[in-house]
Amino acid sequence: MPDLTDATTATGTAVPDAATAATVPAGQREKTRSLAGDAWRDLSRKPMFYISGLLILFLIVIAIWPSVIASGNPLACDLAKSQMGPTGGHPFGFDTQGCDVYTRTVYGARDSVAVGILTTLGATLLGSLLGGLAGFFGGFWDSLISMVSNIFFGIPILLGGVVFLSVVKGGSVGTVTLFMVLLGWPQIARIARGAVITAKQQDYVQAARALGAGNTRMLLRHILPNALAPIIVVATIALGTYISLEATLSFLGVGLKPPAVSWGIDISQASNQIRNAPHMLLWPAGALSVTVLAFIMLGDAVRDALDPKLR
Repeated sequence: MPDLTDATTATGTAVPDAATAATVPAGQREKTRSLAGDAWRDLSRKPMFYISGLLILFLIVIAIWPSVIASGNPLACDLAKSQMGPTGGHPFGFDTQGCDVYTRTVYGARDSVAVGILTTLGATLLGSLLGGLAGFFGGFWDSLISMVSNIFFGIPILLGGVVFLSVVKGGSVGTVTLFMVLLGWPQIARIARGAVITAKQQDYVQAARALGAGNTRMLLRHILPNALAPIIVVATIALGTYISLEATLSFLGVGLKPPAVSWGIDISQASNQIRNAPHMLLWPAGALSVTVLAFIMLGDAVRDALDPKLR
């Protein structure tokens, strides 16, 4: 005769067998929900998440395949059409060099979004690694990493970009990304450090340590999954900031440089002609504003979903 006694898991939680579960009404059965499940459930109810998500998906698509909606060449210019307004087949008009503003606005998403995404990935990985190690081990490593991050915090990122990129004189996506990662990781490191310190004080981490779990297992299995939420929130919001920073550096002439196509470059070239040809400035500046707004909206939605205190 089968034993109908409830089974017990390794954590001491009683798990009813099939016969016992069958006697419980379906409406009274509780489902185990994870943080990710709760976050997705909350996100799925927010119109702001869908609006920002669709905008970002569209931007990523045109960044990868700009020819889908723009068949022209962003570097093909005709001085005879300099500063001309919208015409048939050229809805955004032409810039000072006679280049199609619509085509350059579409192709400008590639480098601008690429710099933002690569910088976010690099700064998040480096900052999470250093901040996580500082928070977990403490002591000398915590003091050292905190001191180094404070030094970087003392450098204004815009002023540092003007000085660094003026000396390097690279003007490529890789150079701009490298600089922004070097000055962007301390923010993520500080968030990761605090999240790891909070997570390692939880009872389940202490129990794992008492059972003989090594540092690597505790970091990867118990601490990291519970410290990711604030890091994801900060990284998502920072992505829009990095795109804006790249445009600012390109506007000042130290970021991306021609023949690269960037919204910051186009805004810089159009700023002197805002009275004569405002369309040159309107479209790249509008594309930049919408992109930054979309990532900030997504970051706000993710923050609200991942922060239990806001529920």
